[in-house]
Formats: sequence, structure tokens, C-alpha cells
Amino acid sequence: MTSRPTPLSSASSVAPVAGALSPTLLPVQASALDRRSGDRADPAFLDSVLRAPGTLAVLMAQRRTAMEGEGLVVLPSSALPLEWLEHLVVYLGRVPEGAPGAYQVGADVVLVVLPEPVEPVAGVMSEPASAGAGLLPSTVHWSGFREVGASMHPFEAGVVLEANAITNWHESHPRCPRCGALTSVTVSGWVRVCPEDGSEHFPRTDPAIIVTVVGPDDRILLGRGARMRSTMFSTLAGFVEPGESLEQAVVREIAEEVGVRVTECQYLGSQPWPFPASLMLGFTARTEDTEARVDGEEVVLARWFDRDELRAVVASGEITLPTRASISRALIEHWNGGPIDEPSVARASS
Repeated sequence: MTSRPTPLSSASSVAPVAGALSPTLLPVQASALDRRSGDRADPAFLDSVLRAPGTLAVLMAQRRTAMEGEGLVVLPSSALPLEWLEHLVVYLGRVPEGAPGAYQVGADVVLVVLPEPVEPVAGVMSEPASAGAGLLPSTVHWSGFREVGASMHPFEAGVVLEANAITNWHESHPRCPRCGALTSVTVSGWVRVCPEDGSEHFPRTDPAIIVTVVGPDDRILLGRGARMRSTMFSTLAGFVEPGESLEQAVVREIAEEVGVRVTECQYLGSQPWPFPASLMLGFTARTEDTEARVDGEEVVLARWFDRDELRAVVASGEITLPTRASISRALIEHWNGGPIDEPSVARASS
């Protein structure tokens, strides 16, 4: 899933039978970019793409992306200073049909990772402008995905998720896990090779399950994590352990976090969440239990909601739900059968 998850627009307004698993899955989201995995292995590929006049560059620095308003800053790669290209450069993919108008179909997109954000010329006072500063709009801001993801166009959100995922892997895996030598970047940014033993190392993704737990009366069980703000409630989640199936992880994590026994579960969809390297695998699960016992460590509060109650407490501002940039919100709204309005939206429609 390369764009922000959306609730089912075609979902029936009639609530499903109490306790039954969902007959539908989350909508499938097309990949933002054609990653051209067969082409990017050519040693000359990345250099030729960078020199091409139509290639676009996305900029990241310190895990933040260059933005203007709610959109990405994209620059012609041929205009970038050579100093910028001395850092990490990764081929992201080719623009497909259906992309926003600012992106020409067939154009290649690369990621350029800088050691620190570059400020526009207008933002520089007495200090000399950094190399390439004049290429940036005066209103540029460097933002993390959590800050801006929910308001971005789905296409650009997908690009940012891919860029975050590959950047985080490079930053956390610079050395060979066998011998500790510094590795070199190959395959247009998608492989690291050890110069000592020749071993190849590929980007890693950590699978994690994320679950809407539904009781026998069709209420949903949401929890508040130890690190969440006091009003936040979300779905339950946890990492898959070695030698464990996804379904086994659902059963174990739900039992550990809230003391509820899962009797059935069903996969609904997935979303990359590269902060730093997760793939969130969304499930809905059924339980016959009606009471929850939180572990007090990962989950400090758990609460059951029926649909009317959840819509009411969110609309009033009593509780908040995860951003619509997350699969957690998509799973909750999938159970609800449609979007759940935030306080400002609820007031405007009343």
C-alpha cells in the first residue's frame, strides 16, 4: 500500500452480523511508481537516469522530506549541484498513468539524501547560501511523514513512504553484518555489498500485525498505548516473531496485550510503515470474550465501543483516532462501515 489507506466507499451502511468476519478487504492501492527492478541492476542505469532531462529528484535530510505546502518539492535532477549527488542517491521509479498533473507520465524519479536540510536563499541571512539553495522555493519546509502524510496526495504519500523506507535501511545498515566492514551501495541504491567478503545485503522489512478485535456483541476493542497521548485510542499491534505465522502472531499479541482470546481472524490489507522498517499487516479478529485485561506496559487502557458510541466520542473530541495516513484508521473505519468524522467536520455538518 503506497498511498494513505481509505475506508471502503462501497461498504454497506448495514452493520455486519455480530461477531462475523468481514466479507470485504481493504481497497488495493496501486504502487505509486514503477520501480523498474529489472533495469536498475545495470551499473550504468542510475547515472544515465540522473543525466536525463526529464528526471525528477525528491529530497530528504535527517528523515524529513522537502515539501511546499502539502506537496513534494521535486527538482530536475540535471540541475542539482554535484555536491548533492555525492551523498546517497536511490532510484525510486517511473511515473505511471494516473499520477498528478505535475508529474509527466514516464518520467523517472530519484531520491537524493542530504546530510542536513538546505534552506532556501530567502531564508538565509548574513551567511552564504548553501549549494543549490536557489533551486528551492522560498516556502520550502522539511517535514516528517507523520506530520504531513494525512494531507498529502496519495501518489506523493506513496513516494514518501518508499523514500523513507529505503533511507532508513541505508542509515541503519551501513556495515556488513558478517565482518563489520563498511559496505558500498549498488543496484541504483537497492543493495549494499561488502568489499571484504563480497556478500550482498538487501533492504529489510519487519512484519507486524495490526488488528481490530470484535466481540460477540459486535463492539470493537481499542487500546491506548503507553506512549500515546491521553485521548488516543487505536487498534492493537505487535511484531511477528521468528517461526510464527501471521495468525499465530495475532492470537499471541492480543492475548499478551489485552488478555483476550482470539478464536478467528482474517487478513484485510497491508501498509508499509517505514518508521523505521515495518510492514503493517491488517487483520480483523473475533473473540467471545467481553472483558479485557491490559498488560500495563504496552497497553495501559482498553475500551469496547459500539459504532454509535465511537462516532459520538470522536465527534465530541473526547477521544482521538489515528491519522487517516495510517492503516489503523482504515481498519477502524472498515469495521464502522464508513468514515468517522473528526470534531471540526462533525460541527461543520451539523
